[in-house]
Amino acid sequence: METVSENCAHGGVQGVYRHASAATGTDMTFSVYVPPKPSGAILWYLSGLTCTHANVTDKGEFRAVCAETGITFVAPDTSPRGEGVPDDPDGAYDFGLGAGFYVDATEEPFAANYRMWSYVTEELPALIAANFAVDAARQGITGHSMGGHGALTIGLTHSSRYRSVSAFAPIVAPSQVPWGLKALGGYLGNDEAAWRLHDAVALIEDGARLSAILVDQGADDQFLAGQLRPELLAEACADAGIDLTLRMQPGYDHSYYFVSTFMADHVRWHAERLG
Repeated sequence: METVSENCAHGGVQGVYRHASAATGTDMTFSVYVPPKPSGAILWYLSGLTCTHANVTDKGEFRAVCAETGITFVAPDTSPRGEGVPDDPDGAYDFGLGAGFYVDATEEPFAANYRMWSYVTEELPALIAANFAVDAARQGITGHSMGGHGALTIGLTHSSRYRSVSAFAPIVAPSQVPWGLKALGGYLGNDEAAWRLHDAVALIEDGARLSAILVDQGADDQFLAGQLRPELLAEACADAGIDLTLRMQPGYDHSYYFVSTFMADHVRWHAERLG
């Protein structure tokens, strides 16, 4: 693991690191904030379309509350990158580089590199556990937009691993919206049964359960009606008896101004559940 940078922040250390990933076959960069008195609890943050680890690291405003609560905050990249990694043939922002969608691709030419599910759920956790003082029994996960989709699907699939799950403006039913139809079809092909494993609403319909979920959503989000559809998650959770707190935030859009405003609430919510 190569250290790209380390800086003192709120008495802790904000680091950026790089390593050669076996899952993606590329170098991967991620950030870790270690608070001054780490409790061992770890919060994973998954970023959205077009983002890298740097967006939340630079704009997320999480360090003060992580220092207060003792939470270690880890932010991976959203997709493999580098020479030879295939991208959207038309250069679109919603597929390919920056848009890995937290799945293990099975379709060519993406199958060799786009293995973000394995990277986020297996390889990177092992690397973090080997290099930082964290407690594998005290993990939470959150994310924004495409990363909110990843947080929900990973949390629902591995409910015994993640003791707390939240999201900012997540794509809750990718099988029913344009972003998701493009990504799931492009990475996983036409097997809609495989799609359901990466669709939070479908996972809940098929029996996946969490005790509680926190979601913040900007009421003025430009993607609300066409891509995000939080009402579908609310309906699924109500039918399944999942305690969903869905907060519609008037005046807020899809940007990091929105994410940073409610970040402290989410970190504290996770801290309460992680002990």
